Amino acid sequence: MRLPYKSTRLSMIVSIIGIGLIGGSMAISLQENGFATKVIGVDAIREHEKKAIRRYLIDEALPLEEAVKGSDIIIVSTPVDVMLKVLPQVLDLVNKKQVVLEVGSTKEHLLTELKSHPNRQRLVATHPMAGTEYSGPEAAIPNLYDGKYTVIVDQEDSAKDAVKIAEDLYRSMNMNITYLGATEHDVHTAYVSHISHISSFALALTVLEKEKNEGRIFELASSGFGSTVRLAKSSPNMWIPIFRQNRDNVMTILDEYISTLSEFRTMLIKKDFDTFYDKIEEANNIRKIIS
Repeated sequence: MRLPYKSTRLSMIVSIIGIGLIGGSMAISLQENGFATKVIGVDAIREHEKKAIRRYLIDEALPLEEAVKGSDIIIVSTPVDVMLKVLPQVLDLVNKKQVVLEVGSTKEHLLTELKSHPNRQRLVATHPMAGTEYSGPEAAIPNLYDGKYTVIVDQEDSAKDAVKIAEDLYRSMNMNITYLGATEHDVHTAYVSHISHISSFALALTVLEKEKNEGRIFELASSGFGSTVRLAKSSPNMWIPIFRQNRDNVMTILDEYISTLSEFRTMLIKKDFDTFYDKIEEANNIRKIIS
């Protein structure tokens, strides 16, 4: 049994820029485990700040500059296109003792843009691999990160003390940590996350089109259908920037996926159910990775 992480580090003031599912759930965890003595929220949508205060996700909401200057750690959890604008502003404001974490789903484009920033070493690029299909501060939940993995990306480009603080923060949230380069990270996330969302969006659109003609189709929908299209409820505000920044990797994997679907179609046309059986058995090996 894994024991709760204990740190001798003093609790810190944490600002979270972007108080949605990811940032809001981090706020809950960091307050509950005592890592943060205070959580400040910053969001471009004023109603999100109000909701976060009402839900006790944050202690107060402040303008970006004031929040950054008053914090030990700044977590940027906006959509990845917004990060391109916000992170340089944040890094312009921090000193050599503060730490900036970003938690975006794509890395290579973002980190290339920030490579020459004079305070780049104060930034730790991370990707906590957890989430749901919901968004906004109302989607934030306790224990979202328990037992999950977070990726620290291009750690050699960050100051050692900043990486150590990031590791402490994630371990306080009961997360496992792995390390990848930006290019490798973007390829892997395209396989395990980005293509899953495209598949779900496509299936949802296919079924919604069918439903126009056969209105009772959803009466037959089982829990299997629900789990397959669950990701189709994800926000386009989050996912279009991800697809834009990781376009090349997603296109490569989408081509491979379409090729596999085409193989299945050919088996059905030829009534080659023996090969189909073998392919399903081969696909069952996924249980070795995902229980």
